[in-house]
Parts: sequence; C-alpha cells; structure tokens
Amino acid sequence: MTLLLLAFKSLRARTLTTALTIFSIALSVMLLVGVDRLRGAAQAGFSGTLSHADLVVGARGGDLPLLLSSVFHIGNASNNISWETYQHFVQHPAVAWTIPISMGDSYRGYRVVATDDNLYAHYQYRGSHRLEFAQGRAPSGIFEAALGAEAAARLHDALGKKIVLAHGIEEKSILKHDNTPFSVVGILKPTSTPIDRAVYITLLGDEAMHFGWSDGTPPAIGETVPKLDASKLKVDQITSFLLGTKSRISTLYLQREINTYKPEPLTAIIPAYTLQELWGLLDYADTALSLVSAAVLIVGLLAMLTALYTALNERRREVAILRAVGLHARQIFMLFLIESVLIAFAGTVLGIGTVYVLLFALHSTIESRFGLPITLVGLSTRVEFYALATIISAALIGTIPAFRAYRNSLVDGLNAH
Repeated sequence: MTLLLLAFKSLRARTLTTALTIFSIALSVMLLVGVDRLRGAAQAGFSGTLSHADLVVGARGGDLPLLLSSVFHIGNASNNISWETYQHFVQHPAVAWTIPISMGDSYRGYRVVATDDNLYAHYQYRGSHRLEFAQGRAPSGIFEAALGAEAAARLHDALGKKIVLAHGIEEKSILKHDNTPFSVVGILKPTSTPIDRAVYITLLGDEAMHFGWSDGTPPAIGETVPKLDASKLKVDQITSFLLGTKSRISTLYLQREINTYKPEPLTAIIPAYTLQELWGLLDYADTALSLVSAAVLIVGLLAMLTALYTALNERRREVAILRAVGLHARQIFMLFLIESVLIAFAGTVLGIGTVYVLLFALHSTIESRFGLPITLVGLSTRVEFYALATIISAALIGTIPAFRAYRNSLVDGLNAH
C-alpha cells in the first residue's frame, strides 16, 4: 500500500475533522481568488469603457478629473471649452474623428450628455463593440432624447415618453427645465459601461434648454424671456471631446500641440496612460485587500495545523501499528506531510471551483448591475500563484506535526524494545 493511499484512508477515517479543515482552507482560497477575479474585472471594466479613442480633450486641469468626468461620468469638469476651439481641432489634418461632449444637467440622478451623431458612429467599447439601439433611434430633433439601458430600465421610461431634465448633476435638483420637455426616441442596448447610466440629447437641445439663461442661472421670476427661435440656436461651449487620430504616431504630437494651444488653455490626455495613474492610486486598496485575504488563508492553514497536531496523541496507537507492520519513522513523517498536502490541495480545488461556479451563475448579474466583465476562461497568473503558495505553505506547516509524529514513533519504538 503506497503512502498516498494510506494518507487518503487515514483522512477518510477522520471525515468530520478533515472536512472542516478542508472547508476552512476552501473559504480562505475563495476569498483570495474572489478578490483577484473582481479586481481583474474592475480593471477590465474601466479599461474597456473606451476603446480606440486616442485623446480626451478638455479645459486645463488634472488628467484624472478630465478622464473621470468625460468618460465615467464621475465628478465635474474644471471648465468648458469654446466651440471655436473644438472646430479648430475637428478640422485638424491629423484628426480622423471627434465626439463632442457637453454635460451639466441630469434626469432623476442620471447624467445628461449632449453630443452629436459622432457618438453613435465612432464610440467603441470592449474592443470594437459599437453603440446599438435596442429600440428606436438616435436623437436628431432639438427636443429628442435617447436613454442608456440602465436608465431606461430603472426609471421605467419607454419610447414616446416626455421627460423633464434638471439643471445640475444632483439626484434631486430644484432647477428643472419644465418649459423644454424632451421626448424619448431611442433606448440603447446594454453595454455594461457608464453609457448605460446616462441620457443623451443633441447639442442644440442642450442650448435650447438653457435659452434665456445667463452664467448658469435661469431668468428671474417676472423677467421677460424672448420666444425660442430654433433657427437662431448655436453651440457656444462644450465640456470636452474625444478624438481619434489618423495614425498612432501623430497622437503624441497632437497631444503636445493641444496642451500648448495658445488661444485657450487645454488638457489632452491619453486614456490608457491616465488609467494606469488611476490603478497606481488604487494600488494601496488592492494591497490591503490582498493582505486581508492572505491573513484569512493563514488562519485556515493554522486550523489545519491545530487539527493535525491535536490528533497526534490519539493517533499514537495508529502510528505504533504502522511501525509494527514495517513502516520506518521517515515514512511516518512523510505520511503526515502528505496528509497536510492532500488537505490543502482539496481545499484549494474546492475554493477555486466554488468561486468559478458562483461567477458562472452570477456573471450576467454582476456585469449588468456593476459593469464588471467577468472572464471565466482559464486561471490568472495570480490565482495559480495563490494555489501553489497554499499547497507549499501547507507542506511547510505540515512538517511540524509530521516531525512530532516522527519523534513519537522513535520514542515508542525504543520503549517497545
């Protein structure tokens, strides 16, 4: 009978203790692997929100605030940029396409994004996926709007419904554009990106909403407001714009040109580089989560050590019988060591397997609710490292009860003689 088979039968003879120890290690591995998969999904979700856009351009300010406000709809832009400046770069020979973005309003807690048809023609996410409509079409009229998938689902708005937008990005705003209701003409397909959590209107629609306003404030009560003439509407400012260049080589040159643009102070960022800056800022949180998970794993391994060590006295008779049938003390040492490795291996497989089963069952919900794309193919390098580290750590910790069993077998053997 091999030592491996003997170790397996020994563990099976102590089913309850073995199962509890395996379960504690499995929980620890589940936490480690779960944190790793969600961390990877978060990075993939952020990175996949915007694809094939070479630069994000806005008023002079920080790189991160510009990226977060323009792409992820988090926070506010430092300032607006003039329409003339935007048109200058639209006509730039190095620019292939642009997407203007104007923000500052909301609808029941969801951002309102004023843009044009370029958004639906050029915006890409998760590689080469483009925006598509589940119902209706893109807004073209001044008072037409399209809803992101999440906004439409949670607010229960359908095509043809009249919606009233509000000034500001707060969920409850006291300044509402009651005089300029918009009609829903389209609902976008889900993208699991911030696109789902916004309302889209035309740039002229944004101007029409604020017709008669001055410096961001509505007309005073009793003040006469001229009748809206759609033919006289023109765009004066936008918040930011995305652009794609005709060649990758020209991206850096264009970025420098924009950052040193004399007529107006601007900031141009490369989204991928700025995201790396974001991951650097979040690295402390990632490290803290990993340390907590590692601490839980250590507790699980110590539980295994306790279970094996406290059972030594109860197993002295078992060891004596094994010695009597011819097992050497070194083989007793290896037997206990193999038991430790088997427990850790079973706990690791159970933990990783449970995480993947849960992710498989819940990945659609996680992706739609939190925008985290879960990858279920293969194991990441970090997960493989965790699995290997768990088994090696168990082997090292297992040497403690194994050495004690080895000593006991020698002492019992001498006493027998």
